[in-house]
Amino acid sequence: MEFERTRLPGVVRIRPRVFEDERGFFMESWQERKFSAAGIEAHFVQDNHSRSARGTLRGLHYQSRMPQGKLVRVTRGAVFDVVVDIRHSSPAFGCWEAHELSAQNRHMLWVPPGFAHGFLALADDTELLYKCTAYHAPELERAIAWNDSDLAIQWPLHAGEVPLLSQKDAAAPSFGHAECLP
Repeated sequence: MEFERTRLPGVVRIRPRVFEDERGFFMESWQERKFSAAGIEAHFVQDNHSRSARGTLRGLHYQSRMPQGKLVRVTRGAVFDVVVDIRHSSPAFGCWEAHELSAQNRHMLWVPPGFAHGFLALADDTELLYKCTAYHAPELERAIAWNDSDLAIQWPLHAGEVPLLSQKDAAAPSFGHAECLP
């Protein structure tokens, strides 16, 4: 497994070692010792699985007071995966970065607690799996507008294209009005 630090503190792209032959493939997607040796100390309590149609944008989501770390990977299709540092104490506060995760490249992304997370499905029937370090708490769910002008995320959309959004995501507040973390 290769662990690649990104420009945002704590975010890590993981390239698993994949063994492929005519029967298919095998890879480790999580091994506590290897992740710990790479500086990722995580205790996972919940796994989530979503399927999205092409053009669906989910996010930017986070939980207040009980932030979740997430280990994200795609098992079918592809996503433009975005993380935003929402920790007031971070030198990268308000910065974002994006990674393409796909069933083909099999990359994973470690998103530590303190980041908002979202993705745009780039293919039909895209399936995303993510392990979480804190339980889902609906009363603590928060979102930031996907198209916030202060963040200026460069989503791979054609001019005038509007992604498929949930009602919650369509009504999400701007970054300036978000309940960011300490």
